Amino acid sequence: MTSLRPLRADAARNRNLLLAAAADEFAERGLNVSVADIARRAGVGKGTVFRHFATKDDLVAAIALERIAVLTEVGERLLDASDAGDALLEFLTAVARELQQFDLSFLQRAGKLDSEMSQAQERLFQNVHALVDRAREHGDVRADVTGADVVALMCAPNHVASSLSDAPPDLWQRYLAIIFDGLRPEGAHPLPQPPPLSL
Repeated sequence: MTSLRPLRADAARNRNLLLAAAADEFAERGLNVSVADIARRAGVGKGTVFRHFATKDDLVAAIALERIAVLTEVGERLLDASDAGDALLEFLTAVARELQQFDLSFLQRAGKLDSEMSQAQERLFQNVHALVDRAREHGDVRADVTGADVVALMCAPNHVASSLSDAPPDLWQRYLAIIFDGLRPEGAHPLPQPPPLSL
């Protein structure tokens, strides 16, 4: 029994190294990086990658699941915050910081991989809806904004900032502030279209 413990510790360490290396490679070079590049960055052989992740898509999914779990935990914690508006803004800020590490195609591809991913995203989206409902009930966001609206906007600050050449890394904060001002009830004008039915 004791002889297996170092192997389990090594396996866990290698898996963590691979996840960190893959996340860095995807962030820097996109999803077309090779498994060999990921293995080299992690300091392990290609065989070690495939012992942990049968395909590169499995590796993409594992990273995305980690990020979604972090955001879900943040959302659940903020449901008990005393200021519902600040809680929603803090959550959207956490989302933008996480998304800053990846191009959007990474998360879009990850979201189509398997049922576990779909369940994780659904749980995250339920938190978003709950945060928005609470903020709306407290008068912190406009009455015609829904959780589906906010889910649709979650990627927007990073998407806008990443579309600009030579943008400073924290430019997403400007666009998140503009979006959040648009969610506030002060000075709101009627919206021209109904919200999406799902998200």
